[in-house]
Amino acid sequence: MQKTDDSFLSLSELSKMPFKHVGSNVLISRKASFYGIKDIIIGNDVRIDDFCILSGKIKLGNNIHISAQCALYGAMGIEMADFSGLSPGCKVFSTSDDFSGNLLVGPMVPAKFTNVKGGKVYINKYAQIGAGSIIFPGITVDEGVAVGAMSLVNKSLDPWGIYAGIPVQYIKERSKKIIELALKLKT
Repeated sequence: MQKTDDSFLSLSELSKMPFKHVGSNVLISRKASFYGIKDIIIGNDVRIDDFCILSGKIKLGNNIHISAQCALYGAMGIEMADFSGLSPGCKVFSTSDDFSGNLLVGPMVPAKFTNVKGGKVYINKYAQIGAGSIIFPGITVDEGVAVGAMSLVNKSLDPWGIYAGIPVQYIKERSKKIIELALKLKT
């Protein structure tokens, strides 16, 4: 049975929202905002907290937590796999404007006057992104990665590492014990 209080949308309210798919035990703050909702897929056991923005083609797996004040801009796609998460204030971009000054910038400018580029962002199983971090377009955060707070992820990250910094750098190997814990959770 879904846990709920007045802070989260009820099952009835969720069922009336035109998401592409919503799984079971989903908690979405009444203060979260969605754009392009018909392209958003939400798995089971997902929680989305206050003041989050989810926009575009987004696929959330199971057992995911998106903490307060996160923004996912998924025009070219964002996918978060099972047991991944975003700590407060993370920003994930699948596109970027051309800020060279040779073209205009912004969603209200006709496309022929802009140069929007990017690529799908993948945040794989067991990855956790630290508070205030930013992920650039076209990045893969591989399985088991932990990113330290306030990091700038401007390159894809290899599995089971701990990374931090501006720009992000490898710090050390991360333990795989969380896989055992996730398996216990399923039993």
